[in-house]
Amino acid sequence: MALFLTEKDVAQLLTMSLALEAVEAAHRQLSASDACDVPRQRTRLPQTTLHLLQGALPQLDAIGYKAYTSNRSGVRFLVHLFQASTGRLRAVFEADRLGMMRTGAASGLATRWLARPDAQVAGVFGAGWQAEGHLEALAAVRPLRRVKVHARHAERLAAFCTRMSERLAVDVVPCASPEEVVRGSDIVSTVTTAASPLFSADWLAPGTHLNAAGSNSLIRRELGEDVLKRCSPIVVDSVETALREAGDLLPMLEKGRLQPRGLVELGDVICGRRPGRTTDEEITLFESQGMAVQDLAVAVRLEALARASGLGVELPYGD
Repeated sequence: MALFLTEKDVAQLLTMSLALEAVEAAHRQLSASDACDVPRQRTRLPQTTLHLLQGALPQLDAIGYKAYTSNRSGVRFLVHLFQASTGRLRAVFEADRLGMMRTGAASGLATRWLARPDAQVAGVFGAGWQAEGHLEALAAVRPLRRVKVHARHAERLAAFCTRMSERLAVDVVPCASPEEVVRGSDIVSTVTTAASPLFSADWLAPGTHLNAAGSNSLIRRELGEDVLKRCSPIVVDSVETALREAGDLLPMLEKGRLQPRGLVELGDVICGRRPGRTTDEEITLFESQGMAVQDLAVAVRLEALARASGLGVELPYGD
């Protein structure tokens, strides 16, 4: 029988170490042409937008999709996991936490492969739900001693810093200005819905690693052209997806100042097919858009854990 897992079930089972392992495995399979991923599709109405990501991981006998709706009242996520060999439904997941953790894990994975090994200070833009998973992933792959955070809402920022300091046992402090976040940081991450660039390239020190996780549509931009011109390599989760919706990159691509062949896929760095960081002075960038195979890789592992622990509700489908 197929399983239905609630947000509470997912929270009981999903750890950042699991998410990191799953997302890395998915990127390795994608780089080896052992997986397929369909870039996000959107159906728009004045009130609501439906977003759909599809993919398959044949080695895990998995095929499926994540569907979510965005509306003024909120965003609602569901992952549907099917058995690739039979087409039968395996599990359905409420996927808000699942998506938050896999998004964080993607940036954590990029940080593992691209940031300097001695990186200890992180600067983060954003203090929302997605930023929680993002910061947890950074702390899992680098021995952070200090995190500087800037966000628009002072009360939310203060609460975020207090909560994450306690959770991670790291000094997480609020910053009054974007410049304070960037200067002196070994890792700079943007996890926002910003429509215009957040900081100046002049504030970046040589050797910084950047994670840009919020610009997944044409109307969003977190990094300006001045920053992009200083970055090498520019790594993406998928070139095909980046060419469709990487709001940070599209203006330069359209002007011919950046070429698609100049983009490097994260899986190719992990597998050694393309170089990542080659010197301590390079400013490296990971542009995160999100992929179905990331969700599915996490979902497969959660399904196994749920069945072993007796979590979830059986659905009258799948057999």
